[in-house]
Amino acid sequence: MFSYVITDSKEKRILYGLMAFVFVMSASIVLLYGDYFFLGDPSNPDNDDVKYIQTAKLMLNEGTLAYNTGTEPSSFIMPGFPFVLAGFLAIFGQDGGGVIAFRLFQCLLQAGSLYLIFIIVRHVFNSRIAIIACVLSALYPPDYFSSGVILSETLFRTVLLLLVCVLITAVQSKRSGWYALVGGLTAIAAYFKPHASLFPAVLLILWWKEKYTWKEMLRFTCIIALVYIALLSPWWIRNMITFDRFILFTDSGGSPFLLGTQILNQMPSAGFFEAYPQYDPETIYHGSDSSAAAKGIDILKYGFTHEPFKYLLWYTVGKLIGLYFAAYYWRPVLGIGLVEMHILQALLMGLSIAGIILSRKVRSWRNQLPLLLTLMYFTVIYIPFIAFSRYGYPNIVFLIMYAAVAVDCLTNSYRSKSMKNE
Repeated sequence: MFSYVITDSKEKRILYGLMAFVFVMSASIVLLYGDYFFLGDPSNPDNDDVKYIQTAKLMLNEGTLAYNTGTEPSSFIMPGFPFVLAGFLAIFGQDGGGVIAFRLFQCLLQAGSLYLIFIIVRHVFNSRIAIIACVLSALYPPDYFSSGVILSETLFRTVLLLLVCVLITAVQSKRSGWYALVGGLTAIAAYFKPHASLFPAVLLILWWKEKYTWKEMLRFTCIIALVYIALLSPWWIRNMITFDRFILFTDSGGSPFLLGTQILNQMPSAGFFEAYPQYDPETIYHGSDSSAAAKGIDILKYGFTHEPFKYLLWYTVGKLIGLYFAAYYWRPVLGIGLVEMHILQALLMGLSIAGIILSRKVRSWRNQLPLLLTLMYFTVIYIPFIAFSRYGYPNIVFLIMYAAVAVDCLTNSYRSKSMKNE
């Protein structure tokens, strides 16, 4: 059974030591580097991080959620991240103290995540591999970058780890309360990244494997859905009142689906504009979500018809490289440069792939389903859209778990050879 408790004193000492190391390192880095982590200009918001701060201040001072629209209400982004950030600004001040406090909060989340990593990996594999996964995570530089930058990835990753823990517990316990918690955490995740909303669909496979009855499936599906709807309804009501129409999640000025059709940020080939003269190279990627889907579908129709290999490669290997082989590491820390980090990232991904292949020697695929399904869901969900390192980062923690499997197998193999040579 899945357990949240660690009873072994040696395991606790190692884990708590790693957690303390991560917190002290993260806190030291964010305090030492400070506003070095800003990706944009706070006085002239020109990037997501400083725009989030501007939005949080506007929420506090004007009671308005606006992003990219001056002081006019918008539904350009989900409100979860600016709402949390606004809370820190309200308590610790809007002149810098709130931002520092929020960064330190992210340091706490990074340290606390090691506990969740440990109990997940211990359940799926064993305690030894769980410790290795925690060590690898503690040594992963992008985690320290993520602690300092004012973006939603650290928060979302923590919610996702919690959601996986609760998902496993719910399937094992068959208790309504745990399924209500699945619905609640899914709604919270959706307030940061709406694509998390369909994640509970992976339960269908887990239920089938655990031989749930149709009645049980229906009951727990209703519980998840009702809690999710109840928690998302304030957002829907706000949009109805503000814009006089239903907006499920966001109504942004740029479409991730349309932008995802860009291969290496290039325009479609000249032949596309000859086949679709209604589109202009100057404006093809402009406009709102309402018209973007049609543009994206037309680009894909032309691409897969006239350049099938190019588009197939982009929507498989290209997207995976964008998500996982480029590190979420946009500001070097501790003397580790961008080139060095990308090399380390490639090595880590190589270990992760090896770990997935070798993992069946440790535990059955059935026992690994919660990890594998999480990896698959949050990979497949990005394939039609923009796929880059920031979006892949929350999934890296699960790939690190498999890298730990590879390290453990390599270590065991080395020990076996050493004993034979003796």
